[in-house]
Amino acid sequence: MRAAICAARAPDVDGGAQARLVAARVIDAVLHHGRSLKGELSTALAGIDDVRDRALVEAMAFAAVRQQGRYAAALAGWMPRPLGQRDAPLRALLYAGLAQLDPMGLPAHAALNATVDAARLLGRAHQANLVNALLRRAQKEGLPEADADAAWPKWLLAELRADWPQAHEAIVAASAAAAPQWLRVNRRRGTRDAYYTRLVAAGLQPEMIDDLPDALRLATPVPVDALPGFADGDVSIQDGAAQRVAEALMPASGARVLDACAAPGGKSAHLLERDPALRLLAIDVAAPRAARIDETFARLGLGAQARVRTADALKPNQWWDGTPFDAVLLDAPCSATGIVRRQPDVLLHRRPKDLDALVTLQAQLLDALAGVVAPGGTLLYATCSILHRENRAQVEAFLARHGDFVLEPLDARFGRDTGAGHQRLPGEGGMDGFFYARLRRATR
Repeated sequence: MRAAICAARAPDVDGGAQARLVAARVIDAVLHHGRSLKGELSTALAGIDDVRDRALVEAMAFAAVRQQGRYAAALAGWMPRPLGQRDAPLRALLYAGLAQLDPMGLPAHAALNATVDAARLLGRAHQANLVNALLRRAQKEGLPEADADAAWPKWLLAELRADWPQAHEAIVAASAAAAPQWLRVNRRRGTRDAYYTRLVAAGLQPEMIDDLPDALRLATPVPVDALPGFADGDVSIQDGAAQRVAEALMPASGARVLDACAAPGGKSAHLLERDPALRLLAIDVAAPRAARIDETFARLGLGAQARVRTADALKPNQWWDGTPFDAVLLDAPCSATGIVRRQPDVLLHRRPKDLDALVTLQAQLLDALAGVVAPGGTLLYATCSILHRENRAQVEAFLARHGDFVLEPLDARFGRDTGAGHQRLPGEGGMDGFFYARLRRATR
């Protein structure tokens, strides 16, 4: 993302200040009011016409949330008195300013001038000199080294260390880094090789991943507007670990398939792109989320190949017609600890009681869906978590409750074997953290 921003022309002073102001409001909402970073950005970016300004706002917000502990430490060391609660919007703007200097590396004069102007737009003209002085000090002295562990809540860090005593430092480091952009080429609209050529012609530098047949990777993310044919459904954005789901489920051609928590529809779409003959039902409990599945299918030209319903996977008696499914995908609600690099606000908002509730919900979903799997059929349990109690322990408990299911082996493409499913850790192969367990129901 940094390269994309640096390549953009410098906006005029008003435009540059406005972008900083928008970023500050997003950061303030996330850090000080418990809002979702993805949700706030979705709303904020919809009001920005210039693709370069959208990329700039997004980059500032992500960097500030990832580095908020480091920025707080710098300000605490430089200011005789800490900023009060009423100064939360100014603190957010300062974080946006610091993000431009490190890690984004924007030209210092543009970052300083536009951020100082944004302070005036924020109604903080009387503090514009303070903003200028603090950012100039950051430019001159640099920022303190980051303590990556400090970004994690103590209770969650303790669980991470207990689950992964040899790998927790690498997990924390990978989770603090910006993620590459993974693309999934729609094989129904062209080959991966052909799309690779289109990206190169557009001035981008894709990388081809040998054992992911539909994947390309960009080290520097770009807006979807810069991806040739995105609006026409030629390509989607989907992490490599999520693309593995289709290979883990492996439904037979023409199989009857259920995606039980399907929104926004990327995994269902990938299955249909690979096999248009699948008889696929995609459900989600919330109507707005189910509508997003419809939107995904429409963009990709898949609307006629699948059914989408608003339905609660916990209550099959309300939506299931009684005909068993050959393959069921349960990409379960989880802690999202495997995708912190994409959703850094997870570390701000997650609480121990949330995890307890998620573990209970996962078990309930597994039990409810076990009954809709055909004899000899497959239930794939997947999460974007790296915690044992959501993954390995969840599968072990399910198998203890359901003697008619057995765990089927997966290979090293899916990460390390935990004994009850395979775990990929964040950053491995450039991918997100992800868990896969392929469960086969016995034939009668």
